[in-house]
Amino acid sequence: MSPPSFIYGTAWKKDATAALVKSAVGAGFTAIDTANQPRHYNEPAVGEALAALAAHGTQGTPHESLFIQTKFTPLNGHDNRVPYDPKADLTTQVNQSFESSLLHLKTDRVDSFLLHGPYTYPRLGAEDWEVWSAIEAIYNSGRAGMIGISNVNALQVAELLDRAKVKPMVVQNRCFANRGWDRDVRRICAQQGIMYQGFSLLTANPYVLHHPEVISIAKRLHVDTPQVIFRFAMQAGMVPLTGTTSLEHMKEDLKIYDIELTPEQVKLIESIEA
Repeated sequence: MSPPSFIYGTAWKKDATAALVKSAVGAGFTAIDTANQPRHYNEPAVGEALAALAAHGTQGTPHESLFIQTKFTPLNGHDNRVPYDPKADLTTQVNQSFESSLLHLKTDRVDSFLLHGPYTYPRLGAEDWEVWSAIEAIYNSGRAGMIGISNVNALQVAELLDRAKVKPMVVQNRCFANRGWDRDVRRICAQQGIMYQGFSLLTANPYVLHHPEVISIAKRLHVDTPQVIFRFAMQAGMVPLTGTTSLEHMKEDLKIYDIELTPEQVKLIESIEA
């Protein structure tokens, strides 16, 4: 499956997850992001949707036509619903979580597998290295097409690039306009050929959607401001995530392939601060 340019995110969808995944794929999304974190994701429902799509599909199974990404979440990211033995060593936890994800998603491999967030800040600690080694082993087994990390800072990405046996191929971060849209991490990713995925592009930056210049750009292009921000993200080198629950918005989001911002407009949006 080729790397995606736009991803549908399934966080916080609860019981609506399966229906929304089917809607997103029906609208035209070719990449789905989830995590084995029952606190915020319903990963089994993603698998249910994939199975339903396979049952009615005519162009190969969803696992052949879709990019599927999931994550291992450290213990402090869970509530009482932990998808692995919390008393086991970290390598075992990663393997148990991954095997559980494969069962949920009804597959024998995923396209991308991420560490949901480091154990230690601002640098990486011993736990991070043990977990990353386990993730590397999963990649080397062929059961994950790409591996990476989420919720990470530039120093940690640089450490992984310097010390890891298998370098990260994906970084997924929340993007705040008033922090330069995560400029430092994006710069490293661009230099190293790492796929940078940006999430919360709209929810973290509501003031950007109401910025006069952004509104002006949207009017000139005859689109809405969210479409401008998603298109900006793509042209700035990101793979954006959207988690909309509206079928209409899903379709509108995918229309961004039909618009183009000028380099000046990209630079303007990148420089907006609160």
